Amino acid sequence: MTARSNVRTSAALVLSACLLVVPAVAAAQTSTVGAAQARVTLDAPVESAQVVIDGEPLFRIRGAMSFPAEARAKGIAERITTAADDESFDPATLRLVPDGEFIGVYAGPLRILYVTPPDAELDRLTTTTLAGIVERRIRRAIIEYREARSPEHLATSTIGAGGATLVFVVGVACLIWLSRRLRTRVQREIDARVQNVGIQSFEILRAERVSTVVLAVMRVFVVAGVVALTLFWLKYALGLFPWTRGFAVALLRNTVTPLAGLWDALLGAIPNLIFLAILYYVLRGALRLIRSFFVAVQRGSVTLVNFEPEWAMPTYNLVRLAIVALGLVVAYPYIPGSGSDAFKGVSLFAGIVFSLGSSTAIANMMAGYMMTYRRAFRIGDRVKIGDVTGDVTEMRLQVTHLRTPKNEEVVIPNSQIINGHVTNFSTLAKENGLLLHTTVGIGYETPWRQVEAMLLEAASRTSGLAAAPAPFVLQTALGDFAITYELNVGCDQPHRMAQLYTTLHRNILDVFNEYGIAIMTPAYVADPPDAKLVPKGKWFPPPASPDQA
Repeated sequence: MTARSNVRTSAALVLSACLLVVPAVAAAQTSTVGAAQARVTLDAPVESAQVVIDGEPLFRIRGAMSFPAEARAKGIAERITTAADDESFDPATLRLVPDGEFIGVYAGPLRILYVTPPDAELDRLTTTTLAGIVERRIRRAIIEYREARSPEHLATSTIGAGGATLVFVVGVACLIWLSRRLRTRVQREIDARVQNVGIQSFEILRAERVSTVVLAVMRVFVVAGVVALTLFWLKYALGLFPWTRGFAVALLRNTVTPLAGLWDALLGAIPNLIFLAILYYVLRGALRLIRSFFVAVQRGSVTLVNFEPEWAMPTYNLVRLAIVALGLVVAYPYIPGSGSDAFKGVSLFAGIVFSLGSSTAIANMMAGYMMTYRRAFRIGDRVKIGDVTGDVTEMRLQVTHLRTPKNEEVVIPNSQIINGHVTNFSTLAKENGLLLHTTVGIGYETPWRQVEAMLLEAASRTSGLAAAPAPFVLQTALGDFAITYELNVGCDQPHRMAQLYTTLHRNILDVFNEYGIAIMTPAYVADPPDAKLVPKGKWFPPPASPDQA
């Protein structure tokens, strides 16, 4: 045999093996997919419904894709009612008729239902066993249906409903009467025993408020008692009649079931509530301890390097905010209902509203903290912010309040302050003195030494100026028609700037008039024929008086 024939033989064997293996693998995959589909089908929820007569469930049946369980149960109930309304039908003649895999339940010629194997699978019974149970329950339901509508039973039910109504009215009346008597007695005891709680003239807790709270709690219990009596009365009275029995059952179920669910949820949330309570008291104690520390720093009992005492409370507010935020993050998973979609939706909505509506507020708050740590000014400082000059009266996280010399209150957002420039007249005034300055224009024909001497004499006549620095004069410009002189004087009382400027200007006018020197500000085009001076004898023309000097 040649090498080429050996290769061909090997290739044929490999091809044959592949042809044998591929169908097996495909079959295995098909069986696996089929088993998975069957497992999904078996694990799928089974649609079923109860057959109910006069509010009483009889048995459960299963539906199909083309015939839902609710529609099937409703049809069975209607046929049972039809058989019960037929006076000629004897419930004892109810019979079972096998029909292949099904077993029919017949009331005379009327087929009430077919009991199917899927129905039996719901209770894990055989079809025959389930058919026997269904037949007995239908027979009992027909008998009870007829008995409930008999004249004797209806008369007894009417009497029972009337008696229940009478008991209900008497019970509600007694409950209201007792509540009024108890409320009067409680009010009398509160008035006699509970006094206002307060510190000096500040009332912390009023006796009237205690009375209002206690009476409100009593009123809630009375209302709850009336509601409970009403529910039990309706359940009993409506349950006596076959036509309203289903409503009575649904009423009690729809009322008690939510309350039971709420109670179960409350019991299940007790461990989380205990954790939240512990977390609350831990955070509260930590905040109290931290506040005591920063209060001591503010008072000066505790000194920190490079930390100003006025930074204590703003820093405490930042630390408190961080601790509260951390506490909320830790507590969030333990809040009842935090995992629900509704809670998440509300949280998301609140976050969006906060982020969109609080951008300006957050900017002002951050600016307020930045100003605190930058020490741009303090309460009581005379400052100029933009074009507003006034005294700082209050510093808040959002805004800063200024009182102008005209006794006007100006409220400025902190973000506007941090983005502009601030002139503080008080920061260095007490240490090095604040320089007040004013300018005059004097002609070139007047010696500059004389002008400076007159300006310094005017400064010496002005009371209220600081001793240091000493007054001095600067020549700031050589103009076209006059020389500009600037008089600088010391001031350690920034809040009196306006009064000092007025007094200084008055003295300058007086000194220049005394020496016969005209102030050339504003500039002029030509020399006037007469000097613009006020002789000393004319300094007090009416209505002025020498007392103004």
